[in-house]
Amino acid sequence: MQLFVNDLTVIDFSYLCKDRGVVGESWIVDVILSGDLNAESMVLDFGIVKKQIKAIIDDAVDHKLLLPGNDQHLFIEDSGRDKHVYVDFYPEHISSIHLQSPECAFAQIPAEKITEESVTRYLTKVIKAQLPENVKAIELTLRPEVIDGFYYHYTHGLKKHDGNCQRIAHGHRSKITLYENDIRSLSLEKKWCRRWQDIYLATNSDAIDQQQVELSQRGQQDLTAEHQCFSYYAPQGRFDIAIKDNLEIVDCDSTVELLADYIARQLQANNPDNRYKVVAYEGVGKGAIGNV
Repeated sequence: MQLFVNDLTVIDFSYLCKDRGVVGESWIVDVILSGDLNAESMVLDFGIVKKQIKAIIDDAVDHKLLLPGNDQHLFIEDSGRDKHVYVDFYPEHISSIHLQSPECAFAQIPAEKITEESVTRYLTKVIKAQLPENVKAIELTLRPEVIDGFYYHYTHGLKKHDGNCQRIAHGHRSKITLYENDIRSLSLEKKWCRRWQDIYLATNSDAIDQQQVELSQRGQQDLTAEHQCFSYYAPQGRFDIAIKDNLEIVDCDSTVELLADYIARQLQANNPDNRYKVVAYEGVGKGAIGNV
């Protein structure tokens, strides 16, 4: 017997890629459970599927930075802070990326590359270990939202957030809708999505000098003069990142509300006489609207 739940959850995360650097992503999760009927004549109660399995998935990968554990470009070591680790990553085509964060902000995937397939294998193993005996198999499908238009991948952290959004390198795959004088502008959408393709969005108030950043010895030695460093303390601990390429520093916290306003202000700064409406998404099916 099989039981299925489509659109069980959406996982928002970032991952390290040797070709692209740090990439924000959002995947929708579908699940099929196979097994024998239990005493309630069910494979598993829908309430348990929606609550327990979603919680397992969220704890494993949601709002984390996924690390390709078998990639030779990746180095991980204990930072000396309680339950914190250093991460150093050397992409092939852009500058190195260095982090120091609580270990709960990372998920190490046993693969050379973060893909839907490698994350599916990882999650299947994690979930199956926590299912009742009558459930014999689980089939996961991880899929991006079908977007008829332009979108971008962004990574950020929200230091004021009490939940997992505080992690300095988690992200989203997001579409955007832009209106200029009440008329939708596909050209502006395309331009903005190119600008923020695989972007890391940092808040200017989180910037620190290289002498202040906490990184591994390897990371400190490999910093260039062009690397910019950002750090903050949040409820889960101290977070640091040093990055050079695919970086934009914004004058606000990077909540979707303030990013919608930031985009609108950037557009109007170039054309002060025009009115703009920005419908900015944070992953799938949620976002904020900014008007100027």
